[in-house]
Amino acid sequence: METSILTKKRIQELLEKGKRLDDRKANEFRKMEIEFNISNKAEGSAMVSIGDTQVVAGIKMDLMEPFGDSPDEGVLMVGAELSPLASERFEMGAPGIEAIELSRIIDRGIRESHCIDMKKLCIKEKEKVWCIYIDLYVLNADGNLIDVCNMAAVAALGKTVFPKLDEELKVMHGEFTEQKIPLVSLPITVTSYKIDSKFLLDPVQEEEDCAKARISTNMVFKDKEELIHAMQKAGEDALTEEEILSCVEDSIKQGRKLYNSLQSILSKEEKK
Repeated sequence: METSILTKKRIQELLEKGKRLDDRKANEFRKMEIEFNISNKAEGSAMVSIGDTQVVAGIKMDLMEPFGDSPDEGVLMVGAELSPLASERFEMGAPGIEAIELSRIIDRGIRESHCIDMKKLCIKEKEKVWCIYIDLYVLNADGNLIDVCNMAAVAALGKTVFPKLDEELKVMHGEFTEQKIPLVSLPITVTSYKIDSKFLLDPVQEEEDCAKARISTNMVFKDKEELIHAMQKAGEDALTEEEILSCVEDSIKQGRKLYNSLQSILSKEEKK
């Protein structure tokens, strides 16, 4: 169900006063919760909830022949499923344009950040490498799917281990080693949404419906530095250079908070 005209008008009026429907600040995220080991069959899995938006990421690994242009590197594949169980806006059947765009943004953020050392996924050059499949399942959609899906994917990667191989180098699915995948960083994506002349982060669905443009920034944090690896702009409204720089600045500030939270949660998991 689309957001009503009256609700949109209310959202616009509140933003003009610097307020939001749930009393958050424009650049404030909803509460985040992360659970791990959602699936005992996957090499890694996590469920991330930000507000009422909830996503499960499952990771499977298998062996395959490498691509011709990267004979000594592993392969990454990302897929997203948007089912009617998550929202009445979604339909059954083959992935629609929204699911395809979502998976591509997550794929690009992970790939361009080089957070996985793909060369360490090579078993035999030109013949056999590991492929990492990331499957994203949206359980409930209440806005900001891009950021939540990215967080779920990265959280799951943080807990992913290699499956066992038999003597003939065949994957023994369901049996795991204790060796973690070569994850060297935790890329974070933060998306800014433009409503009229105002920008906000982590919108609920009603707010997102009002947006005429969005820009997603993917970044990696190292000590006091941040490295931007990918950006994605969508929507009919154009953005000025000044607006883009302002969005990036807000994304970096909130992205570091999300990064610190994820890193802290993963560190606690290590000690269990």
